[in-house]
Amino acid sequence: MIHDPNNLFTAGQPLEKATKVMIMVHGRGGSARDILTLAEHIDDPEFAFVAPQAKQNTWYPYSFMRPMEENEPYLSSALQVLTSTRARMQSDYNFKAPQIYWLGFSQGACLALEFVARNPMPYGGVFGLSGGLIGPEGTPRLYEGSFEGAPVFLGCSDIDPHIPKQRVLESEGVFRQMEATVTAKLYPNFPHSINEDELKIVNALIAGSPVIS
Repeated sequence: MIHDPNNLFTAGQPLEKATKVMIMVHGRGGSARDILTLAEHIDDPEFAFVAPQAKQNTWYPYSFMRPMEENEPYLSSALQVLTSTRARMQSDYNFKAPQIYWLGFSQGACLALEFVARNPMPYGGVFGLSGGLIGPEGTPRLYEGSFEGAPVFLGCSDIDPHIPKQRVLESEGVFRQMEATVTAKLYPNFPHSINEDELKIVNALIAGSPVIS
């Protein structure tokens, strides 16, 4: 396996005591420690935060818009890391689907969104910041299963140099078809980064509050 599924970093509550867990997936060139700094912006004190680390800080070598086979075997290894992480949270710490949350940024958002689309459950929440489903234009989205109303948030710049806004909107449609409760927001002329409004929406969805666009 290219990526080590045991290379996990944590923050927040100890996993044995937490009532919720957020799996955080870092972007290209970032790190597990980097993405865990976002834990400081999550208002709910009941969370444990878990972040896997990609080998050489990159989950797959090329753009998420390239044919999937070009990003192999890295992509399959990366998806397997998320499978392993979720399984460990379920088996070792007894977290149920509604207690499991996902947050990813950039390449990590793409990876997390692709994983949950392939493995839908009524998660507590899925937050894809500057990301979209993986694959070239025209990729068949033959995912099976339902999110059973789970909240999904997609936030991105409308001029992001890495994430075309059309892919964000396509991903929104896919998640709606899979019975997620989707909030999508495109930020005019915003750089490729995470903004305060996105974090407010994440906290509102965690708290079960309505999101006002």
